[in-house]
Amino acid sequence: MSESAEHPEPTGADLARSALRAARAQARTRGEQVREKREAKRHGLRSGARSDGRDPVPLGAALNRLLTERGWESSAAVGGVMGRWPQIVGPDIAAHCTPTAYDDEAAVLTVQCDSTAWATQLRWLARQLVARLNHELGHGTVRTIKVLGPAAPVRGYGRLRAPGSKGPGDTWG
Repeated sequence: MSESAEHPEPTGADLARSALRAARAQARTRGEQVREKREAKRHGLRSGARSDGRDPVPLGAALNRLLTERGWESSAAVGGVMGRWPQIVGPDIAAHCTPTAYDDEAAVLTVQCDSTAWATQLRWLARQLVARLNHELGHGTVRTIKVLGPAAPVRGYGRLRAPGSKGPGDTWG
């Protein structure tokens, strides 16, 4: 007996059934692949055709987004002023006065001067400096400048010190 006699070619309904079985198997395979792709996308394994938060971003844009999300914009701007202080206030003032601190909540910039004469001069110029700083940083970033005089040396008592002496009052007060 020949092989074709043992396994006859499918015809009619048998042919349709085998084609339907093959189509269902392919659909299952495609469905599993689609399901796997959906799971992979849901779990962050690949980005896909549209951009989202996982795609590469230029460093400057990423830093700006981070500063905005965290609310650090004014602190970063004031930090930039600390580095650009000589360009903002001029070389004469920058040689004798240095910004030391910034209080973000009260919008107060603290400046330390190297002599009482420069501290007095800076107090006279405070309104103009606040306007210039707000022009550089954005309106309302600095409301007040707190001017500190020079730090006084530690007053020790010794052989050459008169009791009750306060030292050179015109440069340390």
